[in-house]
Amino acid sequence: MQRFIYALRRTSTLLAVVALTLTLMAALTGVLLAFYYQPTAGGAYESVKTLTTQVSYGWLIRTIHNLAGNLLIIVALIQMVVMFLSERFRLTWLTAWISGIFLILVAIGLDWTAMILNWSQLGFWRFRLELGTIEAIPLIGSYLRQILTGGDSISTVTVSHLYTLHSYVLSVAAVSLSVIHLVGLLFQERELKVVDAADLSPEALTDSNAAA
Repeated sequence: MQRFIYALRRTSTLLAVVALTLTLMAALTGVLLAFYYQPTAGGAYESVKTLTTQVSYGWLIRTIHNLAGNLLIIVALIQMVVMFLSERFRLTWLTAWISGIFLILVAIGLDWTAMILNWSQLGFWRFRLELGTIEAIPLIGSYLRQILTGGDSISTVTVSHLYTLHSYVLSVAAVSLSVIHLVGLLFQERELKVVDAADLSPEALTDSNAAA
């Protein structure tokens, strides 16, 4: 049983490394995409089309960016499940646990804010439908809608707002949370090694035998 728990803990740490790698990949490819992207209602679609069809390896950079973002959500969710199964959900591991939860939420936020950035028909109508859900939130729904759209309709201001949230606020938060999460797990690994070493020491074994 102890070996199984140890394997889960090591898997959890490795998945945190994968999550950080995916976050950095998404951030790096996002910077490259930003050189050509135009955060305007008319220019967004054309700039993405130009990037995909005319810029050398532009399609590859965009594909990596999208895959890294989607895989980050999956890996972060799996990693938190593994953390729970490996008994990492304790007060001493609160930093890693909370940062992992917020990383999942930020990764979902990144995916959500990206839906309209290419100004496609699917993204536009999906965003419009979800604005109705947001507006239905009691008390703050209308204010959130105003913040996101920047007005009564979906326009260039809306694209600019979501681009700012996606590229600056949420991206910086994702990188920061990934680093904090991994560092927290590494400190936990060190703590566990100290505890395991103390449990396996001759003095501890003698006390255990005497108690038995």
